[in-house]
Amino acid sequence: MKIQEYPDRELLAMRLADQLASELKNCLLIHPWASFVVPGGTTPGPIFDSLCAVGLEWDRVHVMLSDERWVPEDHDRSNAKLLKTHLFVEQAAGAKFVPFHMEGETPDSAAPVLSERLAEEMPISVLLLGMGADMHTASLFPGADGLAAMMADDAPLVVPVSVAGQEPRISFSGPALAGAMAKHLVIYGAEKRRALEAAQSMSPVEAPIRAVMDGLTVHWAE
Repeated sequence: MKIQEYPDRELLAMRLADQLASELKNCLLIHPWASFVVPGGTTPGPIFDSLCAVGLEWDRVHVMLSDERWVPEDHDRSNAKLLKTHLFVEQAAGAKFVPFHMEGETPDSAAPVLSERLAEEMPISVLLLGMGADMHTASLFPGADGLAAMMADDAPLVVPVSVAGQEPRISFSGPALAGAMAKHLVIYGAEKRRALEAAQSMSPVEAPIRAVMDGLTVHWAE
């Protein structure tokens, strides 16, 4: 794991967007498509705002979320809706979105289908993640039901996630994320920096971000 520090969040967003674009372009030089996995939430918005303007063969980029709330894509709490607003515009409007949500299914019934369907997208070409102060990443939360199985080497690609007090979710598993060819994490502020440093001496079940630290580039600003 290496940490890149930036003087402010605006510069981080611009430089990381350039790096992600470069990695996607390099992947497309030798592969028919690139699988690009991104987080939801508001943190990556400025990164996507820069990345969407980059000229590359977006129709060969398959974009997936690292995790998603089990709600329709047009729901206000859908991460897919944020992607459509911030990433799938300008040059990137032609990117191929590979959604998780399946109408009429639950996370439990959809996960095996998605694991089989997404196998051709593995390994992930370029991975962008966020992290909470509790050291969760994607929807792999400390204390989630069955977390140890989600982090195990033989975990399926996609897992249903149940966390008390939250909507049902679906997420890529620990090994699916850890196997990415290029891995990036964006965090802001001293609290998350301390949490990341603490996670280095913890197990992936205690601190799920630990599962992806090998070869990870961390992008940090205050």
